[in-house]
Amino acid sequence: MTRYKLRSAVWEITLACCFSCAYCGSCGGKARENELSTLECLGVVAQLKELGCRRVSLIGGEVFMRRDWETIVRALTGAGIKVCIITNGFTMSAGIIETLKDSGIESVAVSVDGPEEVHDAFRQKGSYKRAFEAIDVLVGNGIPVSVISALRSDNYRLLPEFYETLKKYPIFAWQIQACSPMGNARKNGVSVAFDADYVMDFIAEKLPEAPFSMGIADNIGYFGENEPILRGRPGACFSGCGAGIDSIGIDSVGNVRGCESMYDDRFTEGNLRERSLADIWNDENAFAYNRGFDVSMLNGRCAGCAMGAYCAGGCRSYNYFTNGGNLYENVLCPRGKRKK
Repeated sequence: MTRYKLRSAVWEITLACCFSCAYCGSCGGKARENELSTLECLGVVAQLKELGCRRVSLIGGEVFMRRDWETIVRALTGAGIKVCIITNGFTMSAGIIETLKDSGIESVAVSVDGPEEVHDAFRQKGSYKRAFEAIDVLVGNGIPVSVISALRSDNYRLLPEFYETLKKYPIFAWQIQACSPMGNARKNGVSVAFDADYVMDFIAEKLPEAPFSMGIADNIGYFGENEPILRGRPGACFSGCGAGIDSIGIDSVGNVRGCESMYDDRFTEGNLRERSLADIWNDENAFAYNRGFDVSMLNGRCAGCAMGAYCAGGCRSYNYFTNGGNLYENVLCPRGKRKK
């Protein structure tokens, strides 16, 4: 048995989606052929429970475009696993709301990229309006709601404007993350570069007054002057990439990765149709890029950093896709870039 304990999973239950966003990392739109059956998904739930997984984030595609999503959610919550559903909000209906209210989920996260013109440009006209209609109806039915925004070159400077909009809604959290140049973003040449210092300063300025929690995702940071307040809760600090350490990603045909943002065959550790989750998780050779990490592996501007033993070079996925496959140097780290 491995010494690593599985705590969370991101599970892509389908690639079917009502959009085909220009920057979608998983190239969502059409369901994959031979996606896991309902029975197979229930088996995955049992295996997650067996390994002690505490929380699962369900993603797509669009979760609600899978017909048996309710069955999967109820199986997870019935197993005592906390569930968050990440959605674009476009397909929200009265029936979905009623099911969510009775399903025992922890929360719903709605993806909104910024002001209407920016959001709709990469998705579909009217999608911004539908997203906020979904937020309204979810909150109105007592379902906790957060917002997730993915940063690119075109939208990061609009964070202050979008913040003023979000203040009008009773969401409980706003997560800001970097859009990674993978999937459709890579195919379409979407410009994902942005000024991370600007973003971190913005959050540090607004967080004390914000009516909701604010924080940056694991692919922005690390250990700059504002680190203790940037992770969404007081005193939190980034403690290294959790891929294969305490978290996994599962895709709609059963491939297991350390993180579902590591969308490259290089990072597939096994398939649940061929091996059990426990077998994959407990494999002494699995997730070697993280489980075998040593500070001597850090390179470039991360080499020799005093915080390297703590952050371990940051987000493996973002490093890989932004830095030519280099897992151990992070382009968004603020250390060494500013006057202290």
